[in-house]
Amino acid sequence: MQKVNIAAITGFLGVALGAFGAHGLKAILAANDTAAIWQTAVFYHITHAVAGLWATEKNENVVRLWIIGIAIFSGSLYLLAVTNARWLGAITPIGGLFLLAGWAVLFKARR
Repeated sequence: MQKVNIAAITGFLGVALGAFGAHGLKAILAANDTAAIWQTAVFYHITHAVAGLWATEKNENVVRLWIIGIAIFSGSLYLLAVTNARWLGAITPIGGLFLLAGWAVLFKARR
């Protein structure tokens, strides 16, 4: 049940952040011209939250890697979008590597 809770919380946060970006941060994202960056962060966040729900039964290490990946990948993009601190884009690929590692572990576990 704990694994499902993690996926549920991650999904909830993804939806909440998507709505917050579309409504509460609309002016900031428009001023920074970073709405697309916010949308990318939400897309990867939600995608891996949903996949994490499915993967909880397959391999818990996959979910761990995806949680870290979401935090670093989407988290750095969320911060970049709000602050317009472009250097945060250098951190984003590290999160992407964690997301990819999760998929690789899932592939290996299925073989």
